[in-house]
Amino acid sequence: MITVSSLSYAYPSGETLFFPDFNVPRGKSCLLLGNSGTGKTTLLHLMGGLLRIQKGRVEIDGLDIAKVSESALDRFRGGHIGFVFQRNHLISALSVKRNLLMAPFLAGLPQDEGRVEEVLAQLGLWEKKNARVSELSQGQAQRVAIARAVLNKPSVIFADEPTSALDDHNCSRVIQLLLNVSRQNDCTLVVATHDHRLKSVIPTQVELYAKKHPA
Repeated sequence: MITVSSLSYAYPSGETLFFPDFNVPRGKSCLLLGNSGTGKTTLLHLMGGLLRIQKGRVEIDGLDIAKVSESALDRFRGGHIGFVFQRNHLISALSVKRNLLMAPFLAGLPQDEGRVEEVLAQLGLWEKKNARVSELSQGQAQRVAIARAVLNKPSVIFADEPTSALDDHNCSRVIQLLLNVSRQNDCTLVVATHDHRLKSVIPTQVELYAKKHPA
C-alpha cells in the first residue's frame, strides 16, 4: 500500500535528512517514531504530497507520487489521503457540519450530508453537528478533525503528533478513536509521534534518527 525507498529531503539551509526504507500494507497501522528534529513531520508531508519529493520514491496504492503533476497530486490527495494535523485548522465561526462539508468541496467531490452524519455518529459527535467549532471542547474539536480526515473515505490517514499534548487517559482515547475509525473505513494509518505511550498500541514501528548531512 505505502512504500518508501531511498528517500531524502534537502532543506533550503542546505541540511539534508535521510529516511529509512519501509512499507505499510493496506489496512495496517504504523508509527513513525523519533525525537524532535528527526524529520517526522517532513516525512509525513513527503508521503502525503504536501512537500514535493526531491530524491527517492514514495508509492501509495500503486502511484509513484513524485511522477504526477501538481493538479493530479491534488486530486489524488483529496480522494485518497486524510490528514490529522498537530493543529486542527478548523474554522471556528462555522458549524461542525459546514467544516466537514468543506473537505469534499475542496477535493472536488460531491458534498454528502448523510456521510457527514455517519462519520459524526461514529465519533460520538452527531448531536454537535450544528454547533459552531468555537463552542466545542478541545477534545471534541480534535474528534471533528479526525472526522474530516476520514470523510472522503481515504485509503490512507496520516496523523501528526495527535497525542503529544494529552494526558494518559486522553492519549488512549484519541489513538483508539484513530484505530477504530481506520478499521471502520478500511484505512491504512500512519502516525508520526515521539510519544512512546503508543508503542504498545501500534506494534509496527519505524524509528527515525537524526541522519543529517550538509549538502
